[in-house]
Amino acid sequence: MTMPAASFIEKSAEKAFDLGHRKIINYNIGKYDAALARGLSKFANLETAKRKSHVIKWKVMENLDKLLPEFEANFQRKGGKVIWANDAEEARREILQIIKKSGSKSVIKSKSMATEEIHLNEFLEKNQIEALESDLGEYIVQLLGQKPYHIVTPAMHLSKEDIAKLFHEKFGTAIDATPEQLTQKARELLRQKYTQADVGITGANFLIADSGSIAVTENEGNTRLTTTFPKIHIAVVGIEKMIPSMADLDLFWPLLSSHGTGQNLTVYNTILGGPKQPHESDGPEEMYVILLDNGRSDLLAQKDQRQGLYCIRCGACLNACPIYKNIGGHTYETTYSGPIGSVITPHMQGMETFKHLSYASSLCGKCTEVCPVKIDIHKMLLLNRRDAVKEGLNNKIEGWAWFAWKKGMLKRKTMDLLSGKWKNKIMQKFFSKGWGTHRSLPEVAPQSFSKQWLAEHENKIS
Repeated sequence: MTMPAASFIEKSAEKAFDLGHRKIINYNIGKYDAALARGLSKFANLETAKRKSHVIKWKVMENLDKLLPEFEANFQRKGGKVIWANDAEEARREILQIIKKSGSKSVIKSKSMATEEIHLNEFLEKNQIEALESDLGEYIVQLLGQKPYHIVTPAMHLSKEDIAKLFHEKFGTAIDATPEQLTQKARELLRQKYTQADVGITGANFLIADSGSIAVTENEGNTRLTTTFPKIHIAVVGIEKMIPSMADLDLFWPLLSSHGTGQNLTVYNTILGGPKQPHESDGPEEMYVILLDNGRSDLLAQKDQRQGLYCIRCGACLNACPIYKNIGGHTYETTYSGPIGSVITPHMQGMETFKHLSYASSLCGKCTEVCPVKIDIHKMLLLNRRDAVKEGLNNKIEGWAWFAWKKGMLKRKTMDLLSGKWKNKIMQKFFSKGWGTHRSLPEVAPQSFSKQWLAEHENKIS
């Protein structure tokens, strides 16, 4: 068993019985569920919208080799610069080069899972560059020295009392400060940073091929400030975020907002197509888009599983997943947690290290049901398990156990070879630890069903 798998099992057992954690998560996801129902009710035909989004994303992945150069050409035409990064190290190196070349010392960041994926904050800190998160949730977890807990709501695991205590310790605010007062304090602290920062770094929700633009959706307005005040804007975007046309936003923006937060549309929706033009008063003097691969091409090459790249990062599957709701986001120890993270992480970071995530599922299918782009998530998890076995990544004991099970199940005679008493002893000996300390092993009947049936019906048969 690899260390990440051992750590996952240990932390899962701990979090599953942390009642305080469960109370906070159930409360926050309960509020999300209520908002989601209102948001989805606004669609005249939600199923048709989801099918259409699935088809568009399918076309994108089938034509990504054409759409990416189209985006690059259109973006460069307006003065922007495109950098292709094969992996996280290359992306970090390019960002550092841009910052050093400009003589910059401070960075303001908006919420971006792609920058979390490449561990940008830690990298910039090591290179003596201050990087401050401007999204309130991200800012809170940065102050705590933690990673985002959730794709959409980074501080979902914290109560308002937890945040009030943090601000009291860091900034001397009242220990019983209200959420409004805490938000006001954060605004005061961050406002000055926008005007002083030399570089603004963001992600993007979508790359738009036909206009050479990026689309960003948010609720706080921090991204707009991050891309307006600094002289340099760097957007780090996964290559899978592509959509063919500006017109496609008419479909994807409402799907993202309704499934992400339950809103009809998020408060701020921005389209950025390059640096400030001569006739414009606002915007950066330089704009870069870093197209991040970092294992995405490996997943794209998997015909059965490339659906994982359709994801628009709404977080709906996390909120619906019974596993996520019990063990939380940090337990996964990956940038992308929950069902979709369990699908894509083994391909992006190594099947051997992260194959265990594909087993962290009840296969109830709820994740597939709620996905706005109709990714067959629970099927993808099964395919990951298949691949792990094909690559010989399961241990020998597991292999022998399944071999014995298959042999036994193929013939009734073999199944009936041992009595229920012996079967129970075998289960107790070999499976009790894996079954867990909080559950009782199921008990096998003294006789198999076939023997019971024969005993009951032998008179009728004769």
